[in-house]
Amino acid sequence: MFLAMMAAYVGGNIYIFVRALQQLGGAPTWVRVLFGVLFWAAALALFVAIGMRNIALPATLSRAMFNLGSIWLVFTLYMVIALIVTDLAHWAMPSFKCGFWVAFVAVSALLVYGYWNYRHPRVVELDLTIDRPIEGGQMRIVAVSDVHLGEGTGRKKLRRYVDMINAQKPDVVLVAGDLIDNSVLPVVRDSMGEELARIEAPIYMAAGNHEYISGIERIEEYLRSTPVRLLRDSVAVLPNGVQLICRDDRANRRRESLSALIAKADTTRPMVVIDHQPYHLAEADSLGIDLQISGHTHRGQVWPLNLLTDRMYEQSHGYRRWSQAHIYVSSGLSLWGPPFRIGTQSELVVIRLKNE
Repeated sequence: MFLAMMAAYVGGNIYIFVRALQQLGGAPTWVRVLFGVLFWAAALALFVAIGMRNIALPATLSRAMFNLGSIWLVFTLYMVIALIVTDLAHWAMPSFKCGFWVAFVAVSALLVYGYWNYRHPRVVELDLTIDRPIEGGQMRIVAVSDVHLGEGTGRKKLRRYVDMINAQKPDVVLVAGDLIDNSVLPVVRDSMGEELARIEAPIYMAAGNHEYISGIERIEEYLRSTPVRLLRDSVAVLPNGVQLICRDDRANRRRESLSALIAKADTTRPMVVIDHQPYHLAEADSLGIDLQISGHTHRGQVWPLNLLTDRMYEQSHGYRRWSQAHIYVSSGLSLWGPPFRIGTQSELVVIRLKNE
């Protein structure tokens, strides 16, 4: 699948490059050569940035490579689609000869909208009722996932997210994985732990696949210096009796089964599961949990990838009441890579969990 995606990406860039060169047909050779160098530097920047993620490069350089490359990823997707449409229009109407520039302007406008949409996460509020007793009768949970702290989501964005979380006055904050993006180096470099320390509630977290990409041991060591409590295949009991069952990510092929973790819990008390990747939800429901919070999917992040994730997962986004369990799959507070939300929405989830 990875090779197929790489082939599609390279092929799409070749298509855009050839069509762009046609627009430069009358330009001097040096202009065409310079354009080619800049074009392919942008096209490959993301892969260079990811490959060098654990090298302490100057912050400006590493951030610029990552952001340029990730923007180019989505630009390629939509520019290929737009060029196919305008090339078909030219085939049907030979007099239509400005297709490249129509496509470029349309894609640029779409990306501006996608960036604005990403910069304005929504707050989702849910009132959920369970039978098992909560001391005090209710609790207020803020659930987030897929923050992806690093070169894409830096300290300034994290500051805004912390302000959003504190504004909800939660009793507890639950992080459903992928707090860190590709490497812990920029998180340490930019002292993002100082922002995490401003969160005005206890913070519990389950690992995501990006914690493994970043190096799970490094992440564990770093988080010990922050208020974030990372739980891997373990159960924590809150003062009100609610039990948090935090599963390790599927990247750990030896992680414990959910049934084994539930066996460590008190089944007369509320059981809230945090599991980054939303697989086997029917099984989780059959085990009698009260609530599961997941993330990972981003709901595809941009159209038409949301159509793919909707087919891949039994619940790719949002809330669903199963036979026993309440399950919420978050599209993520931030995102990986390209700073665009097109056809999807970034979100912070506020859950008021209560007894009748």
